[in-house]
Amino acid sequence: MTEPTAPRTLDQNPTAPRPASARATQGDPSVVPVFAPPPPGRRRRRYAVVGTGHRAGMYVGAVTGDHADVAELVAWCDTNPARMAYYDAEAGTALGLAGPAALPRYGPDDLERLVVDERVDVVVVTTPDATHASLVARALDAGADVVVEKPLTTTVEGCRTVVRAVARTGRDVVMTFNYRYAPRNSALREVVASGEIGRVTSVHFEWALDTVHGADYFRRWHRDKATSGGLLVHKASHHFDLVNWWLDDVPARVYASGGLRFYGDTNAAERGLGPRPERGTGTVGDPWALDLTHDPRLKALYLDAEEHDGYRRDQDVFTSGITIEDNMAVLVDYAGGATLTYSLNAHSPWEGYRVTVNGTAGRAELEVVERGAVVLDGDGRAVLDPSATPDGVRAETARPSGERLRVQRHWEPAREWPIPSGVGGHGGGDAILLMDVFRRDLREGPDPLGRAAGYRDGLRAVAVGIAANRSMATGLPVRVEDLGLGDLAPPDVPTAAAAGTGVTR
Repeated sequence: MTEPTAPRTLDQNPTAPRPASARATQGDPSVVPVFAPPPPGRRRRRYAVVGTGHRAGMYVGAVTGDHADVAELVAWCDTNPARMAYYDAEAGTALGLAGPAALPRYGPDDLERLVVDERVDVVVVTTPDATHASLVARALDAGADVVVEKPLTTTVEGCRTVVRAVARTGRDVVMTFNYRYAPRNSALREVVASGEIGRVTSVHFEWALDTVHGADYFRRWHRDKATSGGLLVHKASHHFDLVNWWLDDVPARVYASGGLRFYGDTNAAERGLGPRPERGTGTVGDPWALDLTHDPRLKALYLDAEEHDGYRRDQDVFTSGITIEDNMAVLVDYAGGATLTYSLNAHSPWEGYRVTVNGTAGRAELEVVERGAVVLDGDGRAVLDPSATPDGVRAETARPSGERLRVQRHWEPAREWPIPSGVGGHGGGDAILLMDVFRRDLREGPDPLGRAAGYRDGLRAVAVGIAANRSMATGLPVRVEDLGLGDLAPPDVPTAAAAGTGVTR
């Protein structure tokens, strides 16, 4: 039996908050799995990365770093040669080579040939959301397993494409729901599963994205709903998965309301903002602007790569062409009888979330402040990491970053529920997730928290967002079973009809 090694700092979203866990190297043994060493002489699994944008860095770093003893990077696949070249150079450095790794490079049209010619065991998909389903299905059909970033897909047809491919091939699809691995979220799972608050009757989940992280979705390809599915699919699939997992239940009916009320040219004109630059690079003194030259990775991956595809990573958040919402509210009835009320705001002055779980025996409350305020430096630029601000930038004290889980049973005072320490970004979950992704066959014993996620978990998560988008378009509630996604129930969870509770069918 071997203890987990200290992971390297992993690549993260450059605009997301950077909590203390992102700098930690060791997590609590209660949430960090223990794995057996790989057997002597065992062949490393061969990985290809499809989609070499910023998010791919987490997987590239894992395969060439902490998990290089069990995984081998063998090929790139993307439409942009500059981005593939960037990661090839990074891989060469990580592997201690004298130059780039010189791995073979393929275009998306050649995915099947890549899998066969490079003898790929696993394809890692980190492309724009609307392309996931096709790439997952094609990789499965070509003979590889798949690791796919959330969301699984953006449409009903995309869901069916993945379901049919899994049924056809019998191959494995791993969903990387890293928020499950954040100890604060797994601690709430423990509370619910223990019966401490009784049978769950309702959940309230409020997520606030601040004017750095939230605004970033309105600069990049996510601003196009046809590509991202909107924030209720792209971002909230994390959150809906958490609720599905906490409750171990299936969403049955969804009603949603929302709109674009802050970003975009119309809202900017109504507030009298005046003319705006088309992009952030080169803009001075504007807190809404993202200058790609200030981040070497973003500059290399996007600004220096524009000549190949014309993609601008730094579009102004107050221009035309934005088709996603920035304020959303969702009501979800679950098959087992509980109700979820969910809200997402993408222009908050602070970032974090609050979850309240009500039960027949009490209540659990999780509050997380990921960034207490967006502050500006002397040049008028937003400071991404207030905990490391230079002198002269006021740090937030009234709303300090942190996390707190309280449990209160009926007729008893509230008490703190301990939250173990994690490792890496996304609340301490990224590094632990990667251990499970690359070493799960070596895990010493099962995971009592059931954190590993497959394609059915991905389906349940996007089912809420897809139904919510349909509800916003029609103004009517949507029954999830009417989407035609098949049986979404996890094992041993009765349907509402079987339980005699829940929503009317």
